[in-house]
Amino acid sequence: AVKRAPPMGKMASVNPFNLSDSEEETERRPNESVDKERSPSHGAPGPPPPGNPFSSPAEAEPPTPLLSSNRTSPNGEGISVSAPATSAMAGSTEARVSVDIIAAQLLRDQFTLTALEFHTELLEAGRELPRLRDYFSNPGNFERQQGGTPPAKDQVLGPGGPLNRAGSISTLDSLDFARYSDDGNRESDERVAVLEFELRKAKETIQALRANLTQAAESDVLSQERKNLKSCPEIQEPIRQLEKRALNFLVNEYLLKNGYKLSSITFSDENDDQDFELWDDVGLNIPKPPGLLHLYRNCGNVPPSQRNMVDVSVAVDASELPGNCQQTEVVQELEYQLGLLSSEKQSLADQIKKLQSAVIRFSGSKVRPLLCHLVVKTISKSEFRVNDTDPTVIALAVVFSRKLSPAFQQALLSFCRMCSDSRLGAEVSRIADSEESVMLMLGRCLPHIVPNVLLAKREELIPLILCTACLHPEPKERDQLLHILFNLIKRPDDEQRQMILTGCVAFARHVGPTRVEAELLPQCWEQINHKYPERRLLVAESCGALAPYLPKEIRSSLVLSMLQQMLAEDKADMVREAVVKSLGIIMGYIDDADKYPQGFELMLLSLGDPSERVVNAVHQVFIPAFSAWSTELGNLHVALIPSLLTRIEKLLPQGEHGLDEHKLHIFLSALQSLIPPLFALVLQNAPFTSRATVHADTPAIEVTRFPRPASPLQDIATIIGSREVLSALLQLYDHQLELEGTTGWDSLLWVVNQLLPQLIEIVGRINVTSSTCVHEFSRFFWRLCRTFGKIFTNTKVKPQFQEILRLSEENVDVSAGNGILTKATVPIYATGVLTCYNQEEDRKLLVGFLEDVMTTLSLSHAPLDSLKASFVELGANPAYHELLLTVLWYGVVHTSALVRCTAARMFELVLRGMSEALIDRRAAPALITLCSGPEFSVRISTIPAFGTIMETVTQKELQERVKMQLASFLEDPQYQDQHSLHIEIIRTFGRVGPNAEPRFRDEFVLPHLHKLALANNSHAVESKRIDIATQLFEAYSALSCCFISEEVMVNHFLPGLRCLHADMEQLSPEHEVILSSMIKECEIKVENRGMSDAQGSISIASSLVGEDAKTKFLSKMGQLTTSGAMLANVFQRKK
Repeated sequence: AVKRAPPMGKMASVNPFNLSDSEEETERRPNESVDKERSPSHGAPGPPPPGNPFSSPAEAEPPTPLLSSNRTSPNGEGISVSAPATSAMAGSTEARVSVDIIAAQLLRDQFTLTALEFHTELLEAGRELPRLRDYFSNPGNFERQQGGTPPAKDQVLGPGGPLNRAGSISTLDSLDFARYSDDGNRESDERVAVLEFELRKAKETIQALRANLTQAAESDVLSQERKNLKSCPEIQEPIRQLEKRALNFLVNEYLLKNGYKLSSITFSDENDDQDFELWDDVGLNIPKPPGLLHLYRNCGNVPPSQRNMVDVSVAVDASELPGNCQQTEVVQELEYQLGLLSSEKQSLADQIKKLQSAVIRFSGSKVRPLLCHLVVKTISKSEFRVNDTDPTVIALAVVFSRKLSPAFQQALLSFCRMCSDSRLGAEVSRIADSEESVMLMLGRCLPHIVPNVLLAKREELIPLILCTACLHPEPKERDQLLHILFNLIKRPDDEQRQMILTGCVAFARHVGPTRVEAELLPQCWEQINHKYPERRLLVAESCGALAPYLPKEIRSSLVLSMLQQMLAEDKADMVREAVVKSLGIIMGYIDDADKYPQGFELMLLSLGDPSERVVNAVHQVFIPAFSAWSTELGNLHVALIPSLLTRIEKLLPQGEHGLDEHKLHIFLSALQSLIPPLFALVLQNAPFTSRATVHADTPAIEVTRFPRPASPLQDIATIIGSREVLSALLQLYDHQLELEGTTGWDSLLWVVNQLLPQLIEIVGRINVTSSTCVHEFSRFFWRLCRTFGKIFTNTKVKPQFQEILRLSEENVDVSAGNGILTKATVPIYATGVLTCYNQEEDRKLLVGFLEDVMTTLSLSHAPLDSLKASFVELGANPAYHELLLTVLWYGVVHTSALVRCTAARMFELVLRGMSEALIDRRAAPALITLCSGPEFSVRISTIPAFGTIMETVTQKELQERVKMQLASFLEDPQYQDQHSLHIEIIRTFGRVGPNAEPRFRDEFVLPHLHKLALANNSHAVESKRIDIATQLFEAYSALSCCFISEEVMVNHFLPGLRCLHADMEQLSPEHEVILSSMIKECEIKVENRGMSDAQGSISIASSLVGEDAKTKFLSKMGQLTTSGAMLANVFQRKK
């Protein structure tokens, strides 16, 4: 059976929410076809419920059953549901739920935003739903209440009740009393809002009246024609536009109700200027007549209505208004009357509120009956409508309708068990009657509530504490509440600290800088030396969060001093990290130029912090903020960068003093973090800056155009303002550099003429053997060139390096003038400048430069440290392995033996980290090619590279090829007298032996070292003998740490040591003592290994004598599994 909605009262309107869950289930339609009908009035939500003050009885309609013969379909048509069809639903497949049911459910559950989005999507799909259209077109669904207490400002009333608006955390308007000042009057604001709404509605009514009057005035023109038509009854009076639209609507409604849907569609198409689903489209304030069938049945019973009439709501006849002047006077009169009524209403409302307050104030006195009588009398005289459900009125009626003496009444109420003697009882019995009394009550109760709340849930009290602290009138109580806030949680975690900080910022926004300084900062100062780091962390974070809301004098003095003290004294890394971030925020808001030197010292102090997380915070927050302030002061390229360069120059080695690499890293990393603001300064001070405009066709910035910033504050787009503006500036920047030059561009000229020369001069003075320094400067130049762009690098940076290095074919064979090639300038130029861009021409330039340097240094017999540093730095990146092998192949096939020898030594540097496939395909063949040359020096130079291959490669075939090559060096008679070859092989064996494969070490390295040591005993030249003995000592010392089998130890390792001991007795007595101890230790190891099995079996057998074998064995096994010392001894014996 189909369940129908219950009927409503006489004054009830159609409720769009009256669809129950059980009714939704009956909405499932069977798959069989159904007849569709549509009534424009059905399914549309009516005006708001009677509780809405703006709904009129005229708008109310009788309720329509939801499952009557006229249902609303998604396309706006009605659905006729018969009883058999309804009963067949249980056995049929579940059909789709109509959109009208969904809309009704959303409106009933007050999902207003979802319903609005649903309505919009239906409109876009061309399927307007009358229920949603009428709901959202009715302003009464969203108006405020008029009578009684006005609603909160953050609520909008709909037919289902108030529509809550999300409160703002920052302004604390989620609590009603926090949105008003201490001396504000909320009721007056609400009354003003209501009266403004009434005035707006009255003006809309006046506009409608004007339209009706205009229509009436226009109809007077046809009056003569109508008289002529009346004189001739056979001539019918022409139809008026209003009548035509009304009849059209009724005809279309009749067609729909009686199943003439196609006719209705055709009729609607022929009258496309009329909306047949909305009666208000026919005419304003015109009641809808009954249907055509009703008119036909009652046409003879009802006397015809007079035609020449105006709307009953207008008390002026159109015939009395001959011109626009009278219409204007009527409108002015209506507005004047509305103003008088509004003033009178406001005064009456004020009077009633005062009288109600008086009743509450003197409720316990003897004059209460008199006041109540006065209130009732005043209300009746003023004809002010009071809600029947007002609790005040009900209470007054109940209390004073009886004639009881006050004493009897008090004695009667004494039987109610109440407690007002205690503190809590007094608070409960004293209900707050104003916002101020609420604040006072919260201030008294919160100190007693907080200690009894669980620690894990105390953050729930933060809004209450903050609101009370904001609005409480007593400074002492406010201080106590803020003290509770900062001591609310013993060790607040990250989320709890964020919640407290959010509250502090909201408090600061509400109360202003003066109270923040007087009330919040003292709480921070008290916690600065707290024993828990989480509390000190809260203080550090609070200083940064409150910085925008503090007076500028306090910001640059007290707060700065607090943070400086914590940075210097606090031992917790996380606290100092938060201090550095807060200092960065302070630097973003400080405006006292005298504090600039103090900020610079704080930057250096924090950069020297031992904690890496603190240093990272400096680069991410402090330096970007400090550089922005320096840019505003004009100090970035005038003071800040030059001061760092001066400190780097002072670090450069002078005489015997070495370079402090740690301090160099500090200053150079700071310079690197200043590159983005420096480039932003160059763009902002460029000649084309004023011409930069953002267009739709401005090309987007390439993803790889700039290095990845360490933080958003180092993103150049953030510094400039937006990516669109930066893109426009970059386009003009490249055009200016390429075509127009740098004339008048002071900031860029400073970079080119002062910064770059000074940096290149510093690079030439650092130690090239310091890989750390080379890497730091290489990364700096790489970031500088990538930031300033390819055109700048090619036209400004590379020429300055090339002029200093002076690489050309004319001076290849000349040793004079090539001293700069041995400095760090070569690796930094190669790895920091030439690797910035990775296109084909850039790679060719890098290959050519390295080939020229290798050739020049080799032919001039210069040290190869600069070339080695270049290969080490580039070899760390696998992307350059192919390129380096190309450079080395150039050296392999060079005509000069010096160049080939240099290339052979460079192989050792690039093989580590190189893939085995690349070694097998390119490196090993190149080394074998070098070994096939006639020069012994070239062959000897390949030995370290072969050793590196044996140390790093696991491919068996490649290892065998290298082993064969090394064996030829050791066993070929032509190498027997090559002293340098033996030295190089022993040095290589000592370096790679501990890390090589054990089989290679046992079967190849140790036997050949034994042979070399034995041969060295009979060497004739003492100097060569001591050289080989020294290298053998180093090799055996390194190999003694390895695990060596007993067989190899007895057959090769110990005999080799004894041969070396014989040499050292004669040549180096200090080494002889060490060798003696090594030989003793090895002999003990051999003896222990031989006796370990026998000793182990004897000890176990003796322990089992006289005891149960099974029990003892299990106990021993338990000891072995639980005793770490015994396990260690067991493994030690097996060595």
